[in-house]
Amino acid sequence: MNLQDLQPKEIWENFSKLNAVPRASKKEAQVIKFIEDFGHSLNLTTYTDHVGNVIIKKPATKGMENRATIALQSHLDMVHQKNSDTIFDFETEGIKMYVDGDWVKAKGTTLGADNGIGVATIMGILASTTISHPALEALFTIDEETGMTGAISLQPGLLDASIMLNLDTEEDNELTIGCAGGIDVTANGTYIENLTKANSLACSIAVKGLTGGHSGMDIHKGRGNANKLMNRILLFITEKVEIEIASIDGGSLRNAIPRESTAVVCFAENDKDLFYMLLKEIAEIIKAENIITDASLSIDFVEMSVPEKVMPNDLGVNFLKAVSVCPNGIFRMSAAIKDLVQSSNNLARIELKNGAYSVKCLTRSSVDSEKMEVAQAVRSSFELIGAKVAFGGSYPGWTPNPASTIVKLMSQLYEKMFNEKPNVNACHAGLECGILNGPYPNIEMISFGPTIHGAHSPDEKVCISSVQKYWKYLLETLNQIPNK
Repeated sequence: MNLQDLQPKEIWENFSKLNAVPRASKKEAQVIKFIEDFGHSLNLTTYTDHVGNVIIKKPATKGMENRATIALQSHLDMVHQKNSDTIFDFETEGIKMYVDGDWVKAKGTTLGADNGIGVATIMGILASTTISHPALEALFTIDEETGMTGAISLQPGLLDASIMLNLDTEEDNELTIGCAGGIDVTANGTYIENLTKANSLACSIAVKGLTGGHSGMDIHKGRGNANKLMNRILLFITEKVEIEIASIDGGSLRNAIPRESTAVVCFAENDKDLFYMLLKEIAEIIKAENIITDASLSIDFVEMSVPEKVMPNDLGVNFLKAVSVCPNGIFRMSAAIKDLVQSSNNLARIELKNGAYSVKCLTRSSVDSEKMEVAQAVRSSFELIGAKVAFGGSYPGWTPNPASTIVKLMSQLYEKMFNEKPNVNACHAGLECGILNGPYPNIEMISFGPTIHGAHSPDEKVCISSVQKYWKYLLETLNQIPNK
């Protein structure tokens, strides 16, 4: 089946057009113009603010003029991730999609269903001449994935809506009414390299094939973190063999659980047999421990030419120890909401080479004070080895309001339409609702969407039948919006 044949066409046709446009976070110029041109083509009021958020307004359909004004909100940017063996240029190529049973997937890259399906949904409603709806304000924000700067920069007074439907939840039976806040933690340091010792050998080690995923929504699933696993391998070897690190390159984006890491280390020729024995031993242990969550994990190594310079052994060991004690994964579960991760940290990116290193983390929590506690723990682990640590990109959480009109309406409507109760919850991810609630404190907010698995990884896929369910649910919600 071709994508063009899927229903509802209002979503899939627009999703196909959207996915032809490069739209990396902080590089959204092309997609901003795409949405502006779309709004103008419909002769709808279209406004772009000073950072690139686009607002398109559409009057109510006949008979719906007295209903409450609705804001439909999604973000334009997507996470650009690809498998290491995939040849693809995100800046010039459109996403290559295909249908696999009940799923739409991409060939070796992220799909962009997060949050492209939401954007395409709004486009479909704005373009329709047959869908009944109240007055609509479509808000397309930028840079959600790497700082939420679009939402942070949105000014008061641009929206008149009293209800906002955020279309960025990834299970179709969930109604999200709260979320975690977050903060970026970055550690940087320098060191004086040593010349590699005489009679040294070098080995390149690669950790790859991990499942990865969203560093908020998937953090509780126990998936392996490539940076932590590589660090464990190297630290294990240092117990019996003196090694010197030439380079480490692991992970990518802060909001993606690291899937791959490579390191180049040197050791004395006399230690060759012991080095490889230890490497094989820890590799087998780690693969066995992660067989359920990361069945495709591989730990490969190959002897290589010896680099000219390395990090001194004592500094290298201290760096490995700092990474070892750096918090990663769940810090605390919520006592108030069942099964909700309250606080976590993702050790997202490590770069070490040429006399400098950088470590990047994303700390999340639905409790602001605890968010800072975890961030301080990360800071402490690297300040102890002399690194300079900076905080940035802090954003607040979203406090749940289960008694709001829209939560009650959509909960009752879901149960009526699908003969089951929805999962009304808060999520351990950064949703823009928490930020938008600042300049617009009187707007009731709720987040929902179709089922999307593997967001932020090349395994990302969206369920076709779920999109159909979600579309039907959204249209009926718009039809049931109460009067002002």
